[in-house]
Amino acid sequence: MLIIDTRDSDSIDKALRKYKKKFEKSGVLKELRKRKQFDKPSVVNRERRKKAAYTDKLRREGKI
Repeated sequence: MLIIDTRDSDSIDKALRKYKKKFEKSGVLKELRKRKQFDKPSVVNRERRKKAAYTDKLRREGKI
């Protein structure tokens, strides 16, 4: 649950902006999208290894 501290002088727009920023940082939407579809652990590990190999290749070539 997100709690936004507002002062009496704050406008609704300002409070809404604070809420949206906090919501974005919390990662709730990202988590929902991730849970929408189940990926087998072997597939997840394969993707991780693939990404690690790619970044390692870039490092060796001096592009990172």
